Amino acid sequence: MTVKETLAELVAIDSVSSRSNSPLVEYLESRCKRAGLSIKRFSYNDEAGIEKINLVATSAADEVELALIGHTDTVPYDPNWTEATTLIESDGKLFGRGSCDTKAFIAAALTAVDQVDISTLKKPLALVFTSDEEIGLLGAKYLAQIKALTARYSIVGEPTSLQPIRAGKGYSLAEVVLRGREAHSAYPALGVSAVFRAARLIARLELLGDKLKIDNHEGFNPPYTTFNVGLIKGGTAKNVIAGECRFTLEWRPVPNQKPTRFLELLNQAIEKEKESDPDFECEVNSGRNDSGFETSPESRLVRLLEEATGKTAGSVAFGTEAAQMTSLGSEAVVLGPGDIREAHRTGEFVPIDELNRCVQILSLAINKLCVT
Repeated sequence: MTVKETLAELVAIDSVSSRSNSPLVEYLESRCKRAGLSIKRFSYNDEAGIEKINLVATSAADEVELALIGHTDTVPYDPNWTEATTLIESDGKLFGRGSCDTKAFIAAALTAVDQVDISTLKKPLALVFTSDEEIGLLGAKYLAQIKALTARYSIVGEPTSLQPIRAGKGYSLAEVVLRGREAHSAYPALGVSAVFRAARLIARLELLGDKLKIDNHEGFNPPYTTFNVGLIKGGTAKNVIAGECRFTLEWRPVPNQKPTRFLELLNQAIEKEKESDPDFECEVNSGRNDSGFETSPESRLVRLLEEATGKTAGSVAFGTEAAQMTSLGSEAVVLGPGDIREAHRTGEFVPIDELNRCVQILSLAINKLCVT
């Protein structure tokens, strides 16, 4: 089966994160068994009670030399995109939901494995297919938590236009809730505005954000931890002093900084506000603290993929499952066909030439690390 045919079958299986990924896992399981790999499922139920499955297919053991990792879930798609689950070829591109992120990598990995005689492997190989990457790397975190496998090297599939990525920022998230006291807006002295409290805190955070630049990492652009207030909501009516205001903070820590560093700055800002406003009431709910990752430029895998692609290894600011693979003992590199800027949008696509080239790159990696 060609890599294009495989991708068409993968795209045809709707695996939006809100659904169970069982149908896609069953397809992957069948392909892996046919290739001679042993199968293990690692399942859990998500918050809605829906079963999610992580699939680990290995040639010999749970301690592997090389793991190829791809996430099975996709983001939702516009219902008006009627061909979202039908792979369409046009102008050297293959269109469909997940075609870029990351079913193209999965198709390339399956095709590369099909080209290898598993019995000839001198060192173990694994294919790892995760769930719920798009909503918080949940499947990869689960595998890391239970120590489902260990790997010396791992290639994590993400659309990088086939540039090896040896470092990535982490991702952290928190919701901040400010409380005040409601009153008629004609009599502001009777109330306390939670919106004003939030505004003062955010202004203080903007100034404290300069402290994040101290931990500089020249491998990134920008070369420091960034943060953003992406959502804010407060009050109940235009003529009522707001009794509550909440905003969402997200920050992307560089690998040499602990992901909770910005939380420390946030708590410092809250304490400063309390000095001038003793009744200042603030609640911080930190829902996610994912660290970044960094693999040495001298890593054998980094050098191999640089030579195979003709591209110098770089870094990305978006989150990947590489940090979880690092926690499983791996030297990790992120790589895959397609451009991240084309992911998640209507009309998502992967260039055919990059898809075919990815098969060659993964085949080379398997042969170099597991066969010779």
